Order: sequence, then C-alpha cells, then structure tokens
Amino acid sequence: MPDPLLYATALLAYLLGSIPFGLLLTRLAGLGDVRAIGSGNIGATNVLRTGNIGLALVTLVFDIGKGAVAVLIARQFGPHAAAVAAISAVLGHMFPLWLKFKGGKGVATAAGVFLAYAWPMGLAAVLTWIVAAVIWRYSSLAALIAAVSSPVYAWLFGLRDAESMMVVLAIALLVILRHRANIQRLLNGTETKISFGKKSA
Repeated sequence: MPDPLLYATALLAYLLGSIPFGLLLTRLAGLGDVRAIGSGNIGATNVLRTGNIGLALVTLVFDIGKGAVAVLIARQFGPHAAAVAAISAVLGHMFPLWLKFKGGKGVATAAGVFLAYAWPMGLAAVLTWIVAAVIWRYSSLAALIAAVSSPVYAWLFGLRDAESMMVVLAIALLVILRHRANIQRLLNGTETKISFGKKSA
C-alpha cells in the first residue's frame, strides 16, 4: 500500500516549489508583472531583464533555496521521501497551481534540489552552468549543458543506486523539455544573451 507520508511529502514539496518568487519580488519592487517582459518567464534570468541585478540575485537565491529546503526537510523522513520531494519541488516551480500551471524552467530550483540531495553533484552542475554562461552568455544553453552533465556527475560522485539515478535523470529531462523553445531559438540564432545592462528584450 502506498505510504501516506510520501503523498504528503510530494504535496508539500510541490507547494513549496510553486512559490513564484520572481513574480512576487518584481511586483513588490513596483516593476510590474515579470511575465510581460522578455521571455515571459518567472525565473531569475528574466527578472534580470528588468535591469535590477540585485532583485535577480535575490530571486535566484530564493528559487535555489526552496528546492534545497524541500529536500532537506523531506530527508528527515528517509531517502524515499527526499527523492519524492526533489522531483515534486521542481514540478512545483515549473507547473505552479497559482499561475495556471505556467511556471518557470526550473533551473535554479533544480540546482537547489541537487545541492541538497548530493552536494558534490549539485556543486559540479552549478559550476558547469556558470562556466558555460560566462563563455557563451546564453542562460538556456548553460542550463542545457548542466542538465545533460548532471547524470554524469551523479555517477562520478557515487550516486549509482537506481533511485538516485532516476531522480537526477527525471529532473534533467524535465529541465531539457522545458527548454524546447530555447533550443529552437538557439538553432535559429535568435536566442537572447544574458545582459547586465538595463532592460533587454
């Protein structure tokens, strides 16, 4: 019989992951609806397009934090709960109930989940994103490279059990699928680069 604890864990992690910090923070800052600019995304990269670097950094920290907190709390109830929370938190960010299931790409939340789930793998994935973003200045490309690399890092750092690999592969696949439009723009040469100036389209 399914464990009620796992259902409760999935629900609570989903709800935590679904908090749209990018949208809430930009509205509190008087910058309007972040979904109306740039890519229409609620994540830190699109918040950066408001020209407010500080707000983008706060969004990034909060989105990472909610993924990490979900896993760290669930871990107190065992590895299965942590695995369920990891996937549920990312799904919450991507498909939040409050925004008619139209959320973000899940990159920062996935980073937080990975850092809490197995910090060496998470750190390697984050560093991969940073290096790729610095070299090519495409947030989406950096996210895709980090997502593809994360199962390799999981294996290298000893997460070779079936459950752990399933979690990492599932989250990596979710992130890649959420970047379908970005992949097409990258292929067409129309993807927007990361900008630290004022507003960018």
